[in-house]
Amino acid sequence: MGHYREVASDLRAPTKSLRSASPEVWAGFADLHSAAVADGVLPARIKELMALTIAVVKQCDGCIAYHARAAHSRGATAEEVAEALGVALLMDGGTASVYGPRAWEAFNEFAEADQARRES
Repeated sequence: MGHYREVASDLRAPTKSLRSASPEVWAGFADLHSAAVADGVLPARIKELMALTIAVVKQCDGCIAYHARAAHSRGATAEEVAEALGVALLMDGGTASVYGPRAWEAFNEFAEADQARRES
């Protein structure tokens, strides 16, 4: 299992536990999340690219894992991810030069795992 698949996996149990301890708040967050990244004037693919660049700027590996996976599943291309991460670098400078490559690695990890699954 790749690093970012492991990050997402490691967060499942504690997130589930916390969600059980505060179900109303987490249900509200889930509703907000669904509404925010749904297709609208902006396609969901673009919204996930936006979320991925924000994850880079916020320096959140869990967010990078989730939104890299979602960007891939919503049809973002490697070229789109690279270009979006360039905007993160512009807006955040040095720390984006560390977290941008992490997001790039995460996207490619999920894309390669998906490709391997389709080929087998």
